[in-house]
Amino acid sequence: MSAPIDVSFFERAAKPLTSYKPYWAKRFGAAPFLPMSRAEMDQLGWDSCDIILVTGDAYVDHPSFGMAVIGRVLEAQGFRVGIIAQPDWQSAEAFKALGKPNLFWGVTAGNMDSMINRYTADRKIRSDDAYTPGDVGGKRPDRAAIVYSQRCREAYKDVPIVLGGIEGSLRRIAHYDYWSDKVRRSIVVDSKCDILLYGNAERALVEVAHRIAAREPVENITDVRGTSFFRRASEEGWFEVDSTTVDEPGEVEPHINPYMTTSEQAEAQGQSCAKEDAEKQGADASTAAPAAAACGTAAGAASTSAPTLSNVQPLQFVPNLSLRHKSKMPARDRTVLRLPSFEEVKSDPILYAHANRVLHLETNPGNARALVQAHGEGATARDVWMNPPPIPLTTAEMDWVFGLPYARSPHPAYADESGSHEGTTKIPAWEMIRTSVNIMRGCFGGCTFCSITEHEGRIIQSRSEDSIIQELEDIRDKVKGFTGTISDLGGPTANMYRLGCKSPQIEAACRKPSCVFPGICPNLHTDHGPLIKIYRRARKLPGIKKILIGSGLRYDLAVKSPEYIKELVQHHVGGYLKIAPEHTEAGPLNKMMKPGIGSYDRFKQLFEKFSEEAGKKQFLIPYFIAAHPGTSDEDMMNLAIWLKKNGFRADQVQTFYPSPMATATAMYHSGRNTLTKVRRQMRDEAEERVDIVRGEKRRRLHKAFLRYHDPNNWPLLREALKTMGRSDLIGNGKQHLIPTFQPLVDGSYQSARKKNSTSSKSGSGLGYTTNKDGKAVALAPRRPQEQQEPKGDVRFRSAQPKPGQLLTQHSGLPPRAGVRAGAGKPGLAKKSGPVRKGSR
Repeated sequence: MSAPIDVSFFERAAKPLTSYKPYWAKRFGAAPFLPMSRAEMDQLGWDSCDIILVTGDAYVDHPSFGMAVIGRVLEAQGFRVGIIAQPDWQSAEAFKALGKPNLFWGVTAGNMDSMINRYTADRKIRSDDAYTPGDVGGKRPDRAAIVYSQRCREAYKDVPIVLGGIEGSLRRIAHYDYWSDKVRRSIVVDSKCDILLYGNAERALVEVAHRIAAREPVENITDVRGTSFFRRASEEGWFEVDSTTVDEPGEVEPHINPYMTTSEQAEAQGQSCAKEDAEKQGADASTAAPAAAACGTAAGAASTSAPTLSNVQPLQFVPNLSLRHKSKMPARDRTVLRLPSFEEVKSDPILYAHANRVLHLETNPGNARALVQAHGEGATARDVWMNPPPIPLTTAEMDWVFGLPYARSPHPAYADESGSHEGTTKIPAWEMIRTSVNIMRGCFGGCTFCSITEHEGRIIQSRSEDSIIQELEDIRDKVKGFTGTISDLGGPTANMYRLGCKSPQIEAACRKPSCVFPGICPNLHTDHGPLIKIYRRARKLPGIKKILIGSGLRYDLAVKSPEYIKELVQHHVGGYLKIAPEHTEAGPLNKMMKPGIGSYDRFKQLFEKFSEEAGKKQFLIPYFIAAHPGTSDEDMMNLAIWLKKNGFRADQVQTFYPSPMATATAMYHSGRNTLTKVRRQMRDEAEERVDIVRGEKRRRLHKAFLRYHDPNNWPLLREALKTMGRSDLIGNGKQHLIPTFQPLVDGSYQSARKKNSTSSKSGSGLGYTTNKDGKAVALAPRRPQEQQEPKGDVRFRSAQPKPGQLLTQHSGLPPRAGVRAGAGKPGLAKKSGPVRKGSR
């Protein structure tokens, strides 16, 4: 067969999830909801739980919530699984609510990293939590995975702790912690868990659960892929390689000057050549010791005494890997790379950058090697061992996981007085995904600021068409209040369904960090046909009125299939489509591993063309990042000019957030480009050094450029433009970026997420304007007056909509014709979600 094999049907060398013999408790059957109390356990006829899961999220029994997936997978294997959701962490009593687990604790911080969930990119505390009933903040501790693990240990000391979730995945080695501005130890050390499962861990979890159920000590389970644990020393049969031989961070030895004599070379190194020194002194060569012919220290060379047994050391021969033929190399599955220790990376940012780069090189399950990193010194030294990543799930396994009996709603314990989840106890994260379908996992984009690749992997794992259609029918028939609109049919990225390498051999050998940067790999097939087929089949289902695409779109892939863009634009866009070019300038885009703005322009042309053919007025909503590593002030200024030229007013502004283990975070901490080889002595400083945006003032400036239309930012931008020598952009014409006048403002900023806005406490606070010298001065409070603003300029559009007109939170563009304010059709108005979904 000449056609390439679909990546969804590659054979995977792993034991299928459904091939394990069920645990004896299978006889109890599936529970309507996994129990959260003793009363529910009694109703199910359980005297105890085999496994208790502890999570920082409210329990929503839906396949988009990781703890629900893990619980249902374990239940399908025959285990009795209970859940303790958002427990009071002040003591261990709340962790005893379901009794002692028979096998192990399963601990996770939740769907989000607890620190990212709690703090903004400016390290300000959020007042809300989308994964909590009523959107209430403060229901989980900082570093929840560590705190929960400690309380589980206090509750029942002898029960093993299995740690998982994205917080554990991103902290499996020593990592830079943005909130404390230092390098922290592996979470395996801090949490004192018995074993860490990283990534989407169904395969590893099922194996570990059955082995613990078979009474195998958890400390002996060291051969499961996708796990990390403590180890005192390497086992027999492993070949250990220093990671610096893979990517050398040390000093480069200088070349020998061929015009220098041996004596001059030795002198340059602070040594001497005994042979030449003896000749200069006229010594008798016949009396010189044989050792004097070698270059060394003068004292050592002059010694002619015979060596004694006490100073004789055996020679140790170490193979030079670079000189060996590939066929003679040790097997990769028995090779472990030793990373610089925690103490070394903590004190040396260059070694940290090196360790992070090596980690990202070892992420392909087909060729990744185990990693080990020492923590501690002397008698307390222990190794954190990381096995290679898990084998991706097959399509059949994905169908099995998503076909488990999810209730698709929050636990009844969260219902309000009327028994509904729509009132004061509404969980925003569930509201966002209640009518969405996840059709795939993974992302091969490799964006450096994103952690999806580090968690879900680079290989796309797709569900079958029948499985997706079955879930759509379940939503239609079982979800209360379903209006006929599917909010999303996607995943981490909307249009990577069943995309991947053309052959399993190429996939297994590849070590590239991205399949689409700097250009789309020739070995990547970009056929969107299967996705188009699903769209068309889903639209024909009775009761399904509209299917929207809410996941982030990879537009550089989409332009390879104009048919897909036409299908998307004419049938699956509710007036606005979000995409993420992130920037317009080459410098930051290269550090992000994102395509150039030209790809966006090509996609925009096709988007507008097909929208016009369908007779629809639709808009693109681009996202941009401020203060990303590699971004200069000039880059942000050029981005602001591009925004004004194209008529965009960004409201939701994203500032770079250094998440643990991300490549861009390593750049932020070390100031080096980890996309290239890390060296102490840089050979190309322009390529290897990265401009880091640090400090509150500069981060505010970059954010202000994205919101150039906000009068609160004009004083800061005027000062910056003058400093940059671009005063020509200050003026009152359409060609100018910032006006010369300053209206009365109070320094407030009202975002789409009002709870996190920095609005003034009263509407009549002190404002400020500029004096004749151009400096900002405070004004006494006065009654607000209607401002006369020039018409036709995007900067001067009124902040308040006209009566009867609805503006979007993103761009200020009016809605489509025929949509009345406050009475739009269900699903057509874009809802603001709790988190930004999708990788770019």
